[in-house]
Amino acid sequence: MTYVRPTNTAPLAPEAKEAWLQQYGDFYRELAARDPGALNRKPPEEALAGALDRIGALIVAEARTLADANPAMRRFLDDTALPDTMGGALPDEFRTFCLLLNGVKQWLAHEQAATDKYLLGSRARARLRRMGATCVVTGAPLTGDAELHHPVRDGRPPLPISREGLRIVEQGAGDAGEVDAEADGIAAIIAELKKPKESWRMLRRGCLLIQGLPAGEGTPAGNASAKALARRAISATELSAEGLVEWLDANGLGVMGEG
Repeated sequence: MTYVRPTNTAPLAPEAKEAWLQQYGDFYRELAARDPGALNRKPPEEALAGALDRIGALIVAEARTLADANPAMRRFLDDTALPDTMGGALPDEFRTFCLLLNGVKQWLAHEQAATDKYLLGSRARARLRRMGATCVVTGAPLTGDAELHHPVRDGRPPLPISREGLRIVEQGAGDAGEVDAEADGIAAIIAELKKPKESWRMLRRGCLLIQGLPAGEGTPAGNASAKALARRAISATELSAEGLVEWLDANGLGVMGEG
């Protein structure tokens, strides 16, 4: 079976997207006034547990097949032979399992980022940024600390929200962080290495700079600090700079106010 990314068979007309976004924003402004926690909903664990268990079993089975019967993987394992000190401590099947997990992690980040385009098309982020003059929770003008936040990760687009608005939303939903670190392994890793004054925008900026992409204006010292944070995150998560940007996109982090 070949994976085919889900696509919208009835896309909105360009002129309808702005009106749709206005109604979408108004809906959540009204909801945030009554119940801020409703902007941070996640399905119960039992709703996904069975599917995740089957996916895990499939990854284990695929890793075994790759290690035993895939010539390209066999060559890679041989070309990256283990140091003598490791001996037989890491079987080829486990090495392949780890490699496949890392590949799935990057693939998931890329595919999750693409979900925001389902309703709004390829310029979804630009449309969402234009939507965000004020925070949907506090009503205050958005500044450089603003981000795009998904109220429910079921395909609906993220919303422009300030750091204070995000705090109110997560407090109302009983969560204690910008990303659910228990549910997101990458978030947990970065939370360990990120210093108090280092932001998601700083991480994004560093990743863009490492790739040689436009990252807005910045001081030499600020750029150096951003790249240092990005390099630590790259090393710790084993994602590339591009993969980290995709993960940030998928989680709506460090987006608003981006250079």
